[in-house]
Amino acid sequence: MAAVVFVPESAPSRSIYRADGLLLLAATIWGGAFVAQRVGMDHVGPLTFNGVRFALGVLTLLPLALTERGKAVTLSGPPLTTGQTLWGGVLAGLVLFAGATFQQVGLMYTTAGKAGFITGLYVVIVPVLGMAWKQRPEGGGWAGALLAATGLYFLSVTEELTLAPGDAWELAGAFMWAGHVLILGWLSPRAKVIGLACIQYLVCSLLSLAVAGATETISGRGLVAAAVPILYGGVVSVGVAYTLQVVAQRVAPPTHAAIILSLEAVFAALAGWLFLGEELTLRALFGCGLMLGGMLVAQLRR
Repeated sequence: MAAVVFVPESAPSRSIYRADGLLLLAATIWGGAFVAQRVGMDHVGPLTFNGVRFALGVLTLLPLALTERGKAVTLSGPPLTTGQTLWGGVLAGLVLFAGATFQQVGLMYTTAGKAGFITGLYVVIVPVLGMAWKQRPEGGGWAGALLAATGLYFLSVTEELTLAPGDAWELAGAFMWAGHVLILGWLSPRAKVIGLACIQYLVCSLLSLAVAGATETISGRGLVAAAVPILYGGVVSVGVAYTLQVVAQRVAPPTHAAIILSLEAVFAALAGWLFLGEELTLRALFGCGLMLGGMLVAQLRR
């Protein structure tokens, strides 16, 4: 899950193409992470997986955060004090913990492909939730929400007009991801982003491990068996892909980033089909198409 944060300056076309390639790689990695998250829970509980995963993410990003700390960074808003950055990171970490928990629990009952598309709804929910801050959505926001809601009906709502349990968890997570994007939208222009990311990931990891210790059985054997999915989810998905996004969005135009990062849901469905044998019915595929269209409209028609 990612959000467009940086506003790039003009750049040569070759640099833009390179940045687009990095964003495409990041979206592919995040799509594959849904498969890693499902496979990992064959051996450990959802909160244990998240706790270790985000701890690895912190360790991966920490060298970059230390390097960033000693450099002057151009910010687009009034800079936050150290205390404000810390508490902002804690708040972001709390919301991240909620979103990651809902997503991980939902993956126990739904497919990686469906989870990817439902999670991607956060880009539609963001402009709607922004009304609480008196940010009136433009026509694209409402059109995207309508398309996405229609797509969700075809993807997840049963003939009895009930939402499948796993999909309901993912939808709750999408609202948390949307809140997380709004928080970062306020914090990121005023703070060093990698240091901020480390704080929120650390908070999410500690909370996940604390709850896992009270509700799940944590064993060394389970962690060893889940080592590959955890390493993918922590080092590759959090550390490597996040770094790719940060580097690429310094150059890539926001429209490019919006389109390419929305493909995360498509890659999640493709990875689920390739590695887990997951299949979607024609009705579900139609719903996915509508949801992807809604995501793109919500981001590009602002």
